[in-house]
Amino acid sequence: MQLTVWRFLDGNRAHEKQSAALIEGLRRSFVGEVQAFDIPPEYSASRIALKPGEWLESLPTPDFLIGTGRRSRLPMLSARHRFGGRAVAINRPLWPYRWFDFAIVPEHDRPPPLPNVIVSQGALTEPLQESVPQSGKGLILLGGPSKHYSWNSASIREQVEKLLVQPLDWCISDSRRTPKGTMEGLGKGGAELVDWLSCPPGWLQEQLSQAERIWVTEDSISMLFESLQSQAQVGVIRVPSRSKSNKVRSAVLRLLDQGLVSEQFEVKGGGRRDPLNQFLLCARALLRRSGLPSR
Repeated sequence: MQLTVWRFLDGNRAHEKQSAALIEGLRRSFVGEVQAFDIPPEYSASRIALKPGEWLESLPTPDFLIGTGRRSRLPMLSARHRFGGRAVAINRPLWPYRWFDFAIVPEHDRPPPLPNVIVSQGALTEPLQESVPQSGKGLILLGGPSKHYSWNSASIREQVEKLLVQPLDWCISDSRRTPKGTMEGLGKGGAELVDWLSCPPGWLQEQLSQAERIWVTEDSISMLFESLQSQAQVGVIRVPSRSKSNKVRSAVLRLLDQGLVSEQFEVKGGGRRDPLNQFLLCARALLRRSGLPSR
């Protein structure tokens, strides 16, 4: 038995990582073989409808058409109209939900309770490489101001310094949103400071798979869920919210309530934890609702 997936790309690496995660979930869950084909961004809805070309027409008929991000939606729907298959929108589609066969939407986006909506806890993330966490290795990941959060560098540094007193081999990395000066002085106690611009491809995934403890500023919700794909104990560094009605903070509070993350700086307990594996749960839900066999 074979399952054919067309994945519509939009040039956004974060979006494409989510669709890649779902395809990996299908590969691990479907009882037969899964073959996936990437449809480049230059295949617009009009091009697919009017003159798709020999390459696209030569592909096996899709069972699923998957896309993440606004630019993937219309090409995906155009391809479904011409070639068939089920259209699966990852994240809130912005277009009417009834236009899609399925939508996989993070719960913090408050999706409607529709039969074609599959709710995920956070963004889909790819599995990390299998690796034994290194005892005593700590990782701190800093985000920055966003639509939902402001930023207080002094408060962030104060919280990080409370972590650095713990006898761990700490590595601290910033991101493109981190204001200049946030990491100033944090390396004095021996912590390794890594500028995000200097990180080679795959560096973060390697660090996540090796760390025993990971702390993430709460504004970085995608990084937080990516950390939960590891076996490490995960903590949250608090960041000032711009409003009381903050859907990202709501998602973080649920993680705290579930005990999946902590905000206690002192080391208590430990040991490995199971990865969150939302990519597997959503893939199995998609197969089940489509009437397809899974394992």
